[in-house]
Amino acid sequence: MMFEPIARKSASTEVFDQITARVLGGDLAAGEALPSERRLAEAFGVSRPAVREAIQKLAQAGLVEVRQGDATSVRDFRQHGGPELLSQLLIRGGEPDWAVVRSVLEARRMIGVQVARLAADRATEKSAAALREAVDHLASDTDPVAQQVAALAFWERVVDTADSIAFRLIFNSLRNAYEPTMTAMAAVMVAEVGRTDLYHQLADAIAAHDEVRAAHTATTLLDLGTAAVTAVIDTLQQHDSEKDT
Repeated sequence: MMFEPIARKSASTEVFDQITARVLGGDLAAGEALPSERRLAEAFGVSRPAVREAIQKLAQAGLVEVRQGDATSVRDFRQHGGPELLSQLLIRGGEPDWAVVRSVLEARRMIGVQVARLAADRATEKSAAALREAVDHLASDTDPVAQQVAALAFWERVVDTADSIAFRLIFNSLRNAYEPTMTAMAAVMVAEVGRTDLYHQLADAIAAHDEVRAAHTATTLLDLGTAAVTAVIDTLQQHDSEKDT
């Protein structure tokens, strides 16, 4: 079978991770039945309760469908999965999936602008002060990775100011997908996180309840990072294409 024995402590997590990778990678296609609990337990070298726990987590993630008295089948993650899958989709076999990277950038820009607009509508004196403090912290950092951490902290304050649980959960998923790439992205993202002037302008616009200016400034700021990363992606894809030919 395609699965590997597990040696780590959390057996159910390892089972979940391996099956998730097979589903997202297409090795397990939508509609395909998983082996029985007994066969999975034998293949992974774990207990059946560990397999059962993993299957429950897979069902909650929208990756499989469990039907009483019938085989557990793989679901189409594009139709049933949530944004928490982005972190696994972003890196495939140790290499970035550039189509996913582009889609994350598109989502980040669109959501960031709307969150900024909503934050400007709902800002309080306390949240405005928190935003300015976050910008000051960003401005005090010179290390590119530390700047990205500080920039994420700033956007976390913006999302909190917007006071939307839906946007907050989406932000969490995008952040979790992005955080593992921060070191690799440091030299590129400095084009955005190094523009503390724009972060100050955005914080001021939100504090002033200026939705139009907040949306415009957020667009300008996020477009800097998007353009920088897109340029790198285009260069890498062109290089890969030339190697193939």
